Amino acid sequence: MIEKPQLSFWQIWNMCFGFLGIQFGFALQTANVSRIFQTLGADMEQVPGLWIAAPLTGLLVQPVIGYFSDRTWTRLGRRRPYFLWGAIFSTAALLVMPNSPELWIAAGTLWVLDAALNVSMEPFRAFVGDNLSPRQRPTGYAMQSFFIGVGSVVASLLPWLLARAGVANTAAPGQVPHTVRIAFYAGGAVLLLAILWTVLRSREYPPEALRSFDDAEPPGTTTHAPLPPASGGLPWLAVGVAGIVLIWSMDWARLLYVLAALPLAYGLMRLGATRVAPDSMFASLAADLHAMPLAMRQLGVVQFFSWFGLFCMWIYTTAAVTQVHYGTSDAASAAWNEGANWVGVLFAAYNGFAALAAIAIPWMGRRLGLRASHLVNLWLGGIGLLSMAFIRDPQWLLLSMVGVGFAWASILSLPYAMLSDSVPAAKMGVYMGIFNFFIVIPQLVAVSVLGLLLSALFDGQPMRILMLGSACFLVAGVCALLVRRPMGERAAVAAGAR
Repeated sequence: MIEKPQLSFWQIWNMCFGFLGIQFGFALQTANVSRIFQTLGADMEQVPGLWIAAPLTGLLVQPVIGYFSDRTWTRLGRRRPYFLWGAIFSTAALLVMPNSPELWIAAGTLWVLDAALNVSMEPFRAFVGDNLSPRQRPTGYAMQSFFIGVGSVVASLLPWLLARAGVANTAAPGQVPHTVRIAFYAGGAVLLLAILWTVLRSREYPPEALRSFDDAEPPGTTTHAPLPPASGGLPWLAVGVAGIVLIWSMDWARLLYVLAALPLAYGLMRLGATRVAPDSMFASLAADLHAMPLAMRQLGVVQFFSWFGLFCMWIYTTAAVTQVHYGTSDAASAAWNEGANWVGVLFAAYNGFAALAAIAIPWMGRRLGLRASHLVNLWLGGIGLLSMAFIRDPQWLLLSMVGVGFAWASILSLPYAMLSDSVPAAKMGVYMGIFNFFIVIPQLVAVSVLGLLLSALFDGQPMRILMLGSACFLVAGVCALLVRRPMGERAAVAAGAR
């Protein structure tokens, strides 16, 4: 067994550059989709339900793409065909989204956009694990965070910059302003060109070469996970059915059915896995999910609270800032659109700070360890998000974004660095896809309950949702300390002891 060759700075740069385009698309989505929905007539309580497309497509697409990309080898390589086709469909969706004439068309286009972005994004995580040794993986994921930050800064700022340049920032009721339309057109071009750069300027190891490296099988993993027992699905099935009956009998909000569907779907998966061919995709995914490494399960708890907090921020920052700092909830007013543009600036700011934090994170990881570094960064994010409730001058909200930026950079890099040391190289793609469950599930919980919490518990005050997100960051930081120490850190400790 041999160690993977160390790649140069520019080789890592080229293999991560496509993330600039992917995040350009995601940033336009997170900063502007709630705005588009409200412009087309959605109430604040409806917005989380319309966002349900994003987590559902990730839940379905990423494990499947990971499974197939592990088994793909073409003239373009293993992961790069998925980068390219995802970019083509993402670009098309970005051109359609701001021209949606009806709310239902915008919601449907979000399904297509998020699915296509996930097709490109999921193999990028495995791409770093494939090409870099454990020593260089934190640098690779930090480089991805850097490009995510840079892409998000520009994408989030675009409507504000266009308005400053004289492009119309308001439109007739039910019409998306030209600032948003042009930003989406530019985003489509950047996404496609950035992905093409990585496809044409990077290489991949063929499967037989990957199997020869010394990180192909981390200790305690196996390439052939046993199928989960069918009996284990019955309790999950019972919980899901009981949840559906309870929601129906109590006439609770319909979005709560999404929560009941999660254990129901997992129970059906466990039951069905033993009734199909053991080498089928469905059985393989069920077996790998059942046999995931301990560190991955522990990281799942960290991810749950981290991404629930992020979704609180993404869905309700526009509503919170326009209501608290600009004094309006009228989506057709000039003040509301000015506030919505400022939210784009704030999102650009936290992504800019994330790009800077990405430079510091490898150093933090070496000095503090990956787990303690993640705790520090998540707590900075929690403090930053909480401070928005006490600041009244919207200009000073930029200071809040410093902490959020550190948390965002850390969420995008350190969990993946810890995970990649714990899974076999032959299943890097599928485990990165399964790991996405711990991103998608909190998002599904968020879209199911946030609207209900807003109206029933938080008195229609979206700023209180941001405070809830802050608490989630703080809890996630504590949970990070409970994750099993990554293999690279254990080796360093052992070497130091000797």
